[in-house]
Amino acid sequence: MADEKRNIFGGKEGFHADGTRNIFNTEKRIKLGIWGLGRGGSFVACAKDLNIDVVAGCDFSPYIREKFSKHNPDVFVTDNEDEFLSMDIDAVLVATFFPSHVEHCIKALNAGKHVMCEVTSFMKPSDGVRLVEAVEKSGKVYNLLENYPFAKKNMFARKLWQDGLFGEFVYAEYDYHHDCRTLQYTYVDSTPLENGWELHNWRSWLNGHYYNTHSLGPVMQITGLRPVEVSAPPISVKQPGCILPGGPCLSVVKMENGGIMRNLMGASSHDTHTRRIWGSKGAFDFSEAEEKVYFGATGHGKGYKIKTEWPELGELADTMGHGGGDFWELYYFAREILTGEKAPWNIYAACDVTLAGIMSVRSQMQGGIPVEVPDFRDPAVREKYRNDDFIQEHFDPETYLFPEGHDKSITGKFSKTMADLSNAWCRNGVTLVRQVYDGMKIYPLLADDAGRFSVICDVQQLIAEIDDLAETYRTAKEIINAYPDSVAAEQLRSMLEIGEEEKILFPDETKQELTDWLKQVR
Repeated sequence: MADEKRNIFGGKEGFHADGTRNIFNTEKRIKLGIWGLGRGGSFVACAKDLNIDVVAGCDFSPYIREKFSKHNPDVFVTDNEDEFLSMDIDAVLVATFFPSHVEHCIKALNAGKHVMCEVTSFMKPSDGVRLVEAVEKSGKVYNLLENYPFAKKNMFARKLWQDGLFGEFVYAEYDYHHDCRTLQYTYVDSTPLENGWELHNWRSWLNGHYYNTHSLGPVMQITGLRPVEVSAPPISVKQPGCILPGGPCLSVVKMENGGIMRNLMGASSHDTHTRRIWGSKGAFDFSEAEEKVYFGATGHGKGYKIKTEWPELGELADTMGHGGGDFWELYYFAREILTGEKAPWNIYAACDVTLAGIMSVRSQMQGGIPVEVPDFRDPAVREKYRNDDFIQEHFDPETYLFPEGHDKSITGKFSKTMADLSNAWCRNGVTLVRQVYDGMKIYPLLADDAGRFSVICDVQQLIAEIDDLAETYRTAKEIINAYPDSVAAEQLRSMLEIGEEEKILFPDETKQELTDWLKQVR
């Protein structure tokens, strides 16, 4: 018997024969192929409840194909893109390398497939023109896979905004300031690159402004406004372990109503995910665990704590990746194919957010001058950019690190060494070392037992791991000594310099020093 709960379309929410929910009140299914099985593989869990059957996969990497097939043995997998696109599939999810998105999307559209594409859509204005026209010609659905607007807090903020609580958009501060430097040296699952003398295909050189969708995207979806102008000042400071300077990427974005957004991307010594928007009547701050709204049309108005809530199906979304965002991306895509109701991230919105990033790179390279964000809905505007091939200058990740003819028995250790030194997500390597030595310095100033206990735990962890870390440091020194003038040596030195090299390379003495410190503070 169908569950009597009312679904988002006003009908009864039932179930398919296999036990999955019949969210769209139809037995029609979408046969999906995933192109790029690293990031793409994470969408499989969302698919079945959304009338989507993953039947095919494509990836050039034997490692990624093998890993995907282990978890999805019933899915046909190939490294041949033409074989993949010739299969009986309705739609393609493109999650290949960042610079390849536009070519792969156009090829899939030309093969008669609906397309959803990971961020961002293209890297050159001229490619944006080609993509828009390919979508228009195909008549197929194109959605951008930008998930941050569909996080719980952002979806709730959008509902309040649409209810008119905040008035006219005035100003916003949104961040996606996220240290991902480890991914310059690893696959997306943090496994070091197979060829240890190379860098990641695009993460190693990409300007952070291209990756602006996680911060600008929510503001666009919440307010319903498109960006019309950007300015981005240059920055020349390089973060340790980063190949290129300019870790934090700041832009000022003018929206179509004249309001302004401060957009922060990239990475530095503190991850931030600020979510603040000011309107003419009120404002909200959903940055921390405690969400607050402010009303009174004045800076002295009252602030209220508020409990964010999901829309219907949120309990299902909550079990999926990226805080539910991956579920909603697939939901809107499937809904448009099955019911015709338009999804938020169509090709034109995708162009708006993508071009804002491209034009921020252009602004940065021109000293921070304001640059127009063109509207590719207008064919006349597209014509102005048809031959605009502007793109960030970048290096070849396969040849950049070491001189020609290098000894791969030595240089092949580079990727793993850098991954081990920079693996901040696991809070080990140099991150752990800095937490220990800086934590010990400020220990007397810490305000609570939780902070003091955290420093003590870090010290204990370093004592346990220092022998392995010392071996990593010695490997780094081996590579540096073999190729002292290489880019790789520069990166390794930058990590050792902030990683208390003189302490870690003498682990026995350091363990005794740390043990003595623990005795003093207990």
